[in-house]
Amino acid sequence: MRPNESHITLAPPLIYLLFIGLSSLLSVHLPTWPDGQNVWARYIGWGLIDLGVLLIGWAAILMYRYKTTINPFKKPSALLLEGPYRFSRNPIYLGDSLIYLGIGLLLGSLWSLALLPALIICMNEGVIRREERLLNTLFNEPYAAYCRQVRRWL
Repeated sequence: MRPNESHITLAPPLIYLLFIGLSSLLSVHLPTWPDGQNVWARYIGWGLIDLGVLLIGWAAILMYRYKTTINPFKKPSALLLEGPYRFSRNPIYLGDSLIYLGIGLLLGSLWSLALLPALIICMNEGVIRREERLLNTLFNEPYAAYCRQVRRWL
């Protein structure tokens, strides 16, 4: 790895868990939610969690079907272009983000929403850019064409 090249220092689920913990900690010391949490926040929270789990499951099933790895520390063997990969180059991280926001709503923490931009930057810089360099090396022009057609998140 080159000196200026970033690398994954933490597993992506751990990054999300750390942000959930930070959001919860901030909510205890600097509350943001009014007393008597809105019942709609719970419905929306569970809906976001359900949507995130479905999105991750869909992407994982495709990875299994194409015999490529879901582990970001391993080298992928296939470039996926169908299913949720038609609208997001990172449907698993998108699903993780939906789950993160859903948990934030269930915990009554608007900090999860406030911290979302920092989480996205952390994922982009600490995880996704490394994965993109690897995919570009492995799949070159087909990956470059895919990147021109499909956005990183949505």
